[in-house]
Amino acid sequence: MRTKTLYRYTFTSFWMILVLFANANPYFYSVKAKDGDSIHRLLQRFEVSHESCNYDKFYELNHLKSNSNLKIGKIYYLPILIYNYNGKSIGTTLQLDSWKKAYRIKKYNEKIRKKGLRQMSIPESNILWVPFNELGCTTPENTDLPTQKEDITSKKEDSSSIVVNKKVDIKPEPINEKPKKIEVTSIGRTFPIFGKKYEYVPLIDKKLQGKIFYIVSGHGGLDSGAIGSYGKHKLYEDEYAYDIALRLVRSLIQHGATAYMMTRDPDDGIRSEAFLPNDCDEYCWNTDDMPTDQKKRLFQRSDMVNKLYEKHLKQGLKDQTLVTIHIDSRTETKKTDIFFYHYPKKAASKKLANHIKNSIKKQYQKHRPGRPYYGTVTARDLHMLRETKPKGVYIELGNIKNPNDQKRFIIESNRQLIADWLFDSLYSY
Repeated sequence: MRTKTLYRYTFTSFWMILVLFANANPYFYSVKAKDGDSIHRLLQRFEVSHESCNYDKFYELNHLKSNSNLKIGKIYYLPILIYNYNGKSIGTTLQLDSWKKAYRIKKYNEKIRKKGLRQMSIPESNILWVPFNELGCTTPENTDLPTQKEDITSKKEDSSSIVVNKKVDIKPEPINEKPKKIEVTSIGRTFPIFGKKYEYVPLIDKKLQGKIFYIVSGHGGLDSGAIGSYGKHKLYEDEYAYDIALRLVRSLIQHGATAYMMTRDPDDGIRSEAFLPNDCDEYCWNTDDMPTDQKKRLFQRSDMVNKLYEKHLKQGLKDQTLVTIHIDSRTETKKTDIFFYHYPKKAASKKLANHIKNSIKKQYQKHRPGRPYYGTVTARDLHMLRETKPKGVYIELGNIKNPNDQKRFIIESNRQLIADWLFDSLYSY
């Protein structure tokens, strides 16, 4: 009993010392890099990859360049500030006059606890995690906020083991000084096509600068493509292919590529719902509505791709790639992995398709070692491969009627994962 009491006393004393130490000045959180971590993946894991200034701060803190590789087991400072919570509110702790900013910080702490990155609540630990971008830089306001002011101190929030050994070189904003808001236009880093929540796209690096991508999600307009059923819900090929294609385009732009979303919807954006409603308002890049005739619709797309291809070719940009994304329809019992088509008369098309397939196979081996990957690469004379000038690949993401494959589409994190894997394969090509 005395041993347990002594342990509790020692642990409590240690934690009080840690809290007092953190209270002196805010510090940057640090963490060891894991196998497979890149700068982007590390910041993404800690939910701070959405703002470019977080990347800039990471480079500065760790004396790195944007193209640096991380070393497994080495400790890196993250653009996350550790504050001592005053027991009253986030706003008074950080001297904020914006309840929206305090609300975002509250939601951030909830999110990282849900991910298992924090183990204790703020009232228990008196520790508050604050993303650097909330205090150290200004970007467009996050619009994912409630319509009315909420009590942001009544609910318990989270903490985790703290490493506090890097002093902060910034101060919180003064109470009565409102932060300046930088308006970013579509010429800059704002792209309304991704929807309000995702329209601001930070530039992570420029590794894909000079590369051109044409991303075409299948069908659209009056043609919804293949249709599956999940309970009382209908699953429409064009809607899910579009959502995944949007996520892929956003990732390409984050790394400096010029990426065209050839199939476009004026109001959908990247969506989180499991069941995406069908509509008919899609159009082709820089054109009017899609023709109802399938042949005319396909030529509309291929002609526009070729027009853009020639434009960039005259600029000296030869590295141009077409990616067409579809979802297949087979019998309900037929489970399929992601598979690929290439044009038989284009060697570059076959090479690209095999590279993407092998890249995804490695992802399966890494994340699902007990699950074989049966994706295939096949030659096929398809319009979007035959009539377009860039090297191209035609991707089928699965069987929209198979219950197992359907989970690949209706679960948002799976849609993001598919987009990430496709991006990784293009990034490494």
